[in-house]
Amino acid sequence: MRAVDCIRKKRDGGELSDGEIGAMVRGLSTGEAADYQWAALLMAIYWNGMTDAETISLTNHMARSGIVVDLSSIPGVKIDKHSTGGVGDKTSLILAPIAAAAGILVPMVSGRGLGHTGGTLDKLESIPGFRVDLDLAAYRSTLRDQGLVMIGQTAEIAPADRILYALRDATATVESIPLITASILSKKYAEGIEGLVLDVKTGLGAFMKGLDDSRRLAESMRSIGNGLGLKVRVLITRMDQPLGRGVGNALEIAEAIACLRGEGPADLVDLSVELAAEMVLMGGVSKTVEAARERCLATIADGTAVARFRSMVKAQGGDPAAIDDPNLLPQAKFTYEVKSPRTGFVSGLNAESIGRGTMLLGAGRERVDSTINHATGVILDCKMGDRVEAGDALCTIHADSRGESFDAAVELIASAYDFAETAPEIPRLLVEKF
Repeated sequence: MRAVDCIRKKRDGGELSDGEIGAMVRGLSTGEAADYQWAALLMAIYWNGMTDAETISLTNHMARSGIVVDLSSIPGVKIDKHSTGGVGDKTSLILAPIAAAAGILVPMVSGRGLGHTGGTLDKLESIPGFRVDLDLAAYRSTLRDQGLVMIGQTAEIAPADRILYALRDATATVESIPLITASILSKKYAEGIEGLVLDVKTGLGAFMKGLDDSRRLAESMRSIGNGLGLKVRVLITRMDQPLGRGVGNALEIAEAIACLRGEGPADLVDLSVELAAEMVLMGGVSKTVEAARERCLATIADGTAVARFRSMVKAQGGDPAAIDDPNLLPQAKFTYEVKSPRTGFVSGLNAESIGRGTMLLGAGRERVDSTINHATGVILDCKMGDRVEAGDALCTIHADSRGESFDAAVELIASAYDFAETAPEIPRLLVEKF
């Protein structure tokens, strides 16, 4: 089998066999399939798509390019959650300790932020001392002892994905649904989980902005996940305005802690509990989603959820005092209020503009090698539906320096707000689930 034959076959609309896909993935490490040949294959896939059988094969071979972790020695059902990304989306930080306190084991391999979307690892590293670089032995032991663990992708987990992700970025093939599906699920499958709850975002701040595209991605990931033997539950949720009120790494950690204490904003708490409830239901701890929801809410009310988060932070080298007192998290040097230019109702709040504005403040990455400032970001004092008077604070920017980037961030963040004379209808956050 030659790489050029696989490229030609897919270029002409043919279906690659499991053997051909396996050989191409193995060729990434052996050199038998050069980067430029994979670049050509990625473009052929982008234009011609892949069948479910091809996508299952690609996902499986990508996962098995490294170690598929065996967690069978740890009693309990292992369920993870994945979000397709958004602005202010810190649900992983909230739902993981809730689900763990409710009786589910949560092994979570997360990613970093890029562009206007934030990353769970960057948020966790706002906690002084917190380590996301645990090896697989520590990954297993932390899961066994704490009931949850949150790390970054190790060298052993789906190494082919790291190579292909970079090539997809360089060849403008990132948007291919089969390639997105294989990238996400190869890492999740390699974690050693039995089930996965997916939060697929749709809207202005989402990767997939149109509902039809979001639905196609959701259906692809469910179908391919099932084909790999995973239980999969999908929620499609809106990402037109940021989730919660904090955007920026330390600010989001503080808000997540508030949610675990029962003090967070309703939209963020409700979605986190809904996702956690699906995990609890999938794991068989509760028999109905209503019972699972109540069980999750009880972990907030009795303090076991925040205690579980605190315990995990300590186990992974973080300072647990920062969970008790979020003022110990990184703090920006100054704050700046963006004022409302008029009286009326906030009728729109563009999540992507907020995300790009906070990136200019240093809270996000323009490139993979960009340095993160964990202290900077924005607190949204007003969101869609809120009535404001001219001169009221719309949001509070947390920054470390003034200059061109700061001015551009202020302008971008201010432009995210739209206004109307009458209160807008706020669409439901949860679009559908299946």
